[in-house]
Amino acid sequence: MELLSCANLRFGYAGQPPFACPDFTVEAGELLHIAGENGTGKTTLLRVLAGLLPVFSGQIRRAGELVPGSVGYLPQRSPYQDDFPATAREIALSGCQAARGWRPFYTRREKEAARDALRAFEADDLADASYRALSGGQRQRVLLARALALPRRLLLLDEPSTGLDAPSTAHMRRALEACRARGTAIVLVTHASGLLAGAEHKTVAVHREAPRHD
Repeated sequence: MELLSCANLRFGYAGQPPFACPDFTVEAGELLHIAGENGTGKTTLLRVLAGLLPVFSGQIRRAGELVPGSVGYLPQRSPYQDDFPATAREIALSGCQAARGWRPFYTRREKEAARDALRAFEADDLADASYRALSGGQRQRVLLARALALPRRLLLLDEPSTGLDAPSTAHMRRALEACRARGTAIVLVTHASGLLAGAEHKTVAVHREAPRHD
């Protein structure tokens, strides 16, 4: 099942030469690797796919299954400041917010989902710990749990192994493989070759267009 289709994309920031990439599709259960040199738009493309940045031109088609709450996004940089006053459990629970809407409380199912997501990344023992007290690797595991706090149809992951040691990276890879087995598609930016080694995947290379001289 095709979840995402992108054609003739040009994207970026005002006043700068745009980024571009070949046309691509993302099917359920697929792994798509976004490749490119530093500064060529990999993170920007993920932000476009997450709906956080408009395109200059081109078309993005999203399947009807991609409703609010069905897409998990892990940015390269934490959206929380170092002294953010919340526990790891509260951070993970915030991943349910898109589906919760204006409801002022979390359901038992959402709390259980956040707990299971923390466990999936070996962070359940950190549930009551303050985010500000966590190490960089611990924070990354909690943010991965946040991205998976609900059953996702699509995951957008920007350098997900940042701060993780080798055992944690291997555990994360197994967790992501389990997601794919359930039909979740993953779009991934990574410099960690171990996340791709032996995994069936497609690659799309992004680039910056040359400046135009009128």
